[in-house]
Amino acid sequence: MTRRRSRKAKWGCLTVMLLFAAVCCAAPISGAISPVVALQSAARDGGIAEGGTAADIPPHMLTAYKKAVQLVGRYVSPCRGMRWPILAGIAKVESNHAIGRTIAGNGDISPRIYGVLLNGSGAGGNTTAFPDTDGGRWDGTASGERAVGPFQFLPSTWEGIGKDANGDKTADPHNADDAALGAAVYLCGNGRDLTKRSQLEAAILQYNHSTEYLSNVLGWIDQYTAAAKDPDLKNVSGRVRAVLDAALSQRGVPYSWGGGSTNGPSTGICCSPSGKSGTNITGFDCSGLTLYAYAKAGIQLPRTAAAQAGVGRRIPAGLGTSALKPGDLVFFATAPGRDSTIYHVGIYLGSGQMVNAPRPGTVVRLDAVNAMSGYAGGARLL
Repeated sequence: MTRRRSRKAKWGCLTVMLLFAAVCCAAPISGAISPVVALQSAARDGGIAEGGTAADIPPHMLTAYKKAVQLVGRYVSPCRGMRWPILAGIAKVESNHAIGRTIAGNGDISPRIYGVLLNGSGAGGNTTAFPDTDGGRWDGTASGERAVGPFQFLPSTWEGIGKDANGDKTADPHNADDAALGAAVYLCGNGRDLTKRSQLEAAILQYNHSTEYLSNVLGWIDQYTAAAKDPDLKNVSGRVRAVLDAALSQRGVPYSWGGGSTNGPSTGICCSPSGKSGTNITGFDCSGLTLYAYAKAGIQLPRTAAAQAGVGRRIPAGLGTSALKPGDLVFFATAPGRDSTIYHVGIYLGSGQMVNAPRPGTVVRLDAVNAMSGYAGGARLL
């Protein structure tokens, strides 16, 4: 073991259910969250708390991941297949991309990120005591070891793979640029080919030898990989293309609870189940976005996601996502098979991707369809 991870209505997109409101806007979920918990969270909080696109990564962290991919070849040759989604997948699980911390222009993160003291106490899942190796230089304590930084390296591991990526002549695991490069070096090993799934899995298991950890990280890597690809629309034309172009043109527009109309973004209403108000936000919620995009093809949709499922030719969930075609509506429900429980809708782009307005606090963006729980099929209107 070389290191330790830190475990871890009229308006609105709202459908009234028996005793609670199920919202239509929820983001992709981690494999570590059970479908039941995820869907309960969606109904309660206006969307699942995590996201799977670059929009959820602090800008400097995303830049650090991309920079590390460019630099790693200087230290590990060859290193085939290193991509920023791999680093993002690791950092997502380890520190949630250092979200909540301040990242300075040079990449320094404050306050520093520390894991639990690895003294065998069982706290945080640790059962093995690790003696101090750095005198507290990196982990802030000389009484033992604890993982540090956004990639949660043990000081002893960092000693062997730490690199200076920001040019200040110090390899610092608490620096976003340095930590990302160190992680890339570590994952590349002695010249792995990370385009091969088996070698990618071996690299992740080296990082943390846990099948649960492997599954979690791979899930995030797949989500970020899907989100990193621009949709291929060269074979899409006519009214379908009009719908997709309209939806894609709104990428980056803020989510607004109850926002969006056939005319475009609009201020929303108050309030989502978690108390989020759209009254001061000009943007879209999920069904507001679909309402707008389909209006560009001359199709008037109902306002809520559940009502939109009753328009066009229904595509049963049992046929799988492979039955979807670009331009189809994509639905998610708390109880798949019961359209009255549909709480989210997106627009299918092809290649497993959809464009949608996920939840309060996010923007219109691309997500992987299979990254969200509760797939409830689709509807073909064109």
